[in-house]
Amino acid sequence: MLHIRTPLILHPTLSTPQRRIWLKLENLQPGGSFKLRGMGLLCSQAAAQGKLKVVCPSGGNAGLATAVAAARLGLQACIVVPHTTPEATRARIRRAGAEVIVHGKVWDEANQRARELAGAADTEYVPAFDHPVLWRGHSSMVDEILQDCPQVDTVVTSVGGGGLLAGILTGLLRHGRRDCRIVTCETQGAASFAAAVEAGHPVRLSRIDTVATSLGAAQVAAWPVAHIGEFAHQCLVLSDDDAILGVVRYASDLRQLVEPACGVSLAAAYLDHPALAGAHDVVIIVCGGVSISAQLVAGWARTTDQ
Repeated sequence: MLHIRTPLILHPTLSTPQRRIWLKLENLQPGGSFKLRGMGLLCSQAAAQGKLKVVCPSGGNAGLATAVAAARLGLQACIVVPHTTPEATRARIRRAGAEVIVHGKVWDEANQRARELAGAADTEYVPAFDHPVLWRGHSSMVDEILQDCPQVDTVVTSVGGGGLLAGILTGLLRHGRRDCRIVTCETQGAASFAAAVEAGHPVRLSRIDTVATSLGAAQVAAWPVAHIGEFAHQCLVLSDDDAILGVVRYASDLRQLVEPACGVSLAAAYLDHPALAGAHDVVIIVCGGVSISAQLVAGWARTTDQ
């Protein structure tokens, strides 16, 4: 097992006797996000099958998790990122031991190149979010949540490509917890999951326009769209400003940095959103993210204080 068991803690200021806000601190994973759970499992299986190299298309978080997993398993790693991935993030991936190839303006173009590079028999293609092995790996966080907070009635999660959500649904279904409400969170410029739920099937967004770049999958995985209906659920689409508010408030309250892709879920609690009405034990997945810096958060903090 390459991932760690992360803490589940009460939010220090938002929790009340009527509603407890729990934080599942996936930002503390090696690599800085929940992604190591699924990438670690998939890379471990690849190594067991005799593969020597893994190739992953990524905006940042999946790539770093794959690089960390590959280094621990003795595999070569090649991460293909689009030009939108910040240089600081590329450097983090390189420091983890992976080769970084920059290709395409958006993730979909990086993905196409990664598939081409993964054609050799000794090479495993590691998708960023759409694979049942990833979902099974991510679902291990649900086992931990239910051990620490069996009374949970609401789970709040960000949705990019749908891998994290699929993991949460997989875990809850395995434990027979269809009684748990799911609140999905996206920003207005990347709301591909909300669009898919409304349409009843995945749809492709014509463009991505959000500060929460890790949510920038133009089309989500089909499986979570098909299975979200087994749970009471609500799809929240908040603004970039809301996501930034979540990042800034969380940094102040917990002294930790997370991406806007994570901040949008935290914003649901900070805004006391009606989607949480009636909930007693809310678990927010603090999914983390590596494309963040103290300088960015400080700049946003100055803006939000004005």
